[in-house]
Amino acid sequence: MKRLKNKDYKEVISFDDVILVPQYSDIISRKEIDTSIYINELNTNLDIPIISSPMSTVTESYMSNTMSSLGGLGIIHRYNTIEFQRKLVSFITNTNTKSAAVGVTGDFKERLSALVEVGLNSVCVDVAHGDHILVEKAIEYIRSTYPDLFLIAGNVATGSAYNRLSNWGAHAVRTSVGSGSICTTRIQTGHGIPTLSAIIDCYYIKKERLDEGKYAPYIIADGGIKNSGDIVKSLSAGADLVMLGSMLSGTKETPGNIETDDDGIKVKRYNGMASKTAQKSWKGSYSSIEGVSSFVKYKGTVLEVVNEIMSNVRSGMSYSGARTLEELKDAAEMVIQTSASSAEGKPHIFNRE
Repeated sequence: MKRLKNKDYKEVISFDDVILVPQYSDIISRKEIDTSIYINELNTNLDIPIISSPMSTVTESYMSNTMSSLGGLGIIHRYNTIEFQRKLVSFITNTNTKSAAVGVTGDFKERLSALVEVGLNSVCVDVAHGDHILVEKAIEYIRSTYPDLFLIAGNVATGSAYNRLSNWGAHAVRTSVGSGSICTTRIQTGHGIPTLSAIIDCYYIKKERLDEGKYAPYIIADGGIKNSGDIVKSLSAGADLVMLGSMLSGTKETPGNIETDDDGIKVKRYNGMASKTAQKSWKGSYSSIEGVSSFVKYKGTVLEVVNEIMSNVRSGMSYSGARTLEELKDAAEMVIQTSASSAEGKPHIFNRE
């Protein structure tokens, strides 16, 4: 073990540790703001930088089709049989956004082959610890066997890991470990890095690679995003896209039934994929438990949720005077805030005595 001296400690920061400084803006209307991102490898333009997470209680074909209609992307989860996932992918109507997740062991090669047969054009290598030899081998196999697939991999927590996945051949890298709302990785394993720190670290390496004329994968902020302000902070810090789970959970388009709790409130189930509930549901047993299962309040349609999110994101971009996502990265100024400052920024009228 590397023994740390006081001067060796590295601080990491989360979303609530920072705030963006308002900048001069000449933006008259939010209609001037362009939130799109062009994905070269897919030859398609995403109107919004949002991907719905490949979780069993978030993304199946209904969610994927809706996200596509809104200008985003939805990735079909892998916690099912090959035949069922194949069917879900076949139900995706937009041929430019047929995306499904796979693992790195077991039947992943057979699964991937079956998905490609029904038009898959984007694949997410979906594991908890992406800086791993099995991920390296999976990426090598996918790039050599299916070179036309847009390949997302992760999750990673450091710039050095982002650099390795870049060299292995990933087109996009999911960042952060142990940050999800229903993730217990940090508690169970003592490992993890907050999403914001992971983005900043990865973006630094991305700029280095671009300066050296090397390919630099897209950065996907994944985990710990609680609100639209966190999305703006992610995009400001260097993320190209954000992956959302909890913010889209409980909507009409998520898998599962609408239930009523003891207080008469409509709810839907939301499972962490490493929770005991989720593991037992898709493989009949469980091993390392690094997540929890919960119910969330029913939120209505994902159209309503995403429209509200993107309205706030555009507003956030206008505060930095940015008309595009790239301008936001250049224009945004981020500063550290105290816990008192963070508290002041939240509704506090009810805290008065």
